[in-house]
Amino acid sequence: MISRVLVVDDEPQIRKTLEVNLRARRYDVDLASTGEEALDLAARHHPDVVILDLGLPGIDGIDVVRGLRGWSQVPIVILSVREREADKVAALDAGADDYVTKPFGMDELLARIRAAIRRSSITDEAASVATEDFVVDLAAHRVSRTDGRDVSLTPTEWQLVEVLVRNRDRLVTQRQLLQQVWGPAYERETNYLRSYMATIRRKLEPNPSQPRYFRTEPGVGVRFVPGGSPAAKPEPSGGTEDRSSD
Repeated sequence: MISRVLVVDDEPQIRKTLEVNLRARRYDVDLASTGEEALDLAARHHPDVVILDLGLPGIDGIDVVRGLRGWSQVPIVILSVREREADKVAALDAGADDYVTKPFGMDELLARIRAAIRRSSITDEAASVATEDFVVDLAAHRVSRTDGRDVSLTPTEWQLVEVLVRNRDRLVTQRQLLQQVWGPAYERETNYLRSYMATIRRKLEPNPSQPRYFRTEPGVGVRFVPGGSPAAKPEPSGGTEDRSSD
């Protein structure tokens, strides 16, 4: 299916560059130079993802995020020259899904757009994902065993499980996991992932040393496989899993 992208930026060259690159990849594109125009186009065309600058004339980008979140869960990727942590936190707290700073790499931005659209594509019918050993209820933020007993997860453990389940059967890179769970400033803190994924496996996997569901591709990322069969052998120690105690 062709996805529709709303690009909101007051710089004509940025709008043109994004339009050309997106259309070349078969996206439908709407362009807005102000926050007011962005809100109007979003209401009329219902885009699949919004690429939004913060420094806009009239309504500021943060107010555009708040305006969209008043009625829509459309993925919002901020594209801004602002690099301060406070600006990033404000945008994410207002409801943005991702944050990219200018100057930016086109390939990276396109990858984030694809990821944002994938994350939003889950349907109501798929809000509960079952394996042979446990059930993940995304709507209720709850994990339970097949006998109905709840599994206690910390907020960070739940966020990791949620990201992986929403992207089930797809490889989620270490960088994507770090940025989606801990924030856009985190890229290399793979020790966080090793520790938390080891705990998640201990809580959910029948045999944590031979994971069926949370599969590591060493040095790359993690894949959640709801219909997974037992692994043939323990995963290499160089992967995301850490078997040391927390």
